[in-house]
Amino acid sequence: MAYSKKKIATVGEQLRSEREVAKLSLREVGMHTGIDTSLLGKIERNERHPTKEQIKQLAAFFKINEKELIKELISDQLAFKILSEDIDIDTFRVAEDKVEYLKSNYDGKKN
Repeated sequence: MAYSKKKIATVGEQLRSEREVAKLSLREVGMHTGIDTSLLGKIERNERHPTKEQIKQLAAFFKINEKELIKELISDQLAFKILSEDIDIDTFRVAEDKVEYLKSNYDGKKN
């Protein structure tokens, strides 16, 4: 499996980097996005995951591709879940099979 050699970072780390490059404080980002400053800090420290709405606001503010940021968020959630449950790669194979099953049996409809 080929994986691009981009720098791997969590969504929180990516957002912190964007903020620091822009030389902005958490307070300034919070003012422009409407997201609480303390929540932004927790997101940057990986203590909380942003909601899809917060991702949308942050992507627009930092001019980041929203779909890419959502993909990164979901991969973070999976990675943290794997760490907390101490599961192995076989779980991914089972999940991949289930995704294919759900796609074919439910036509991609979300419940």
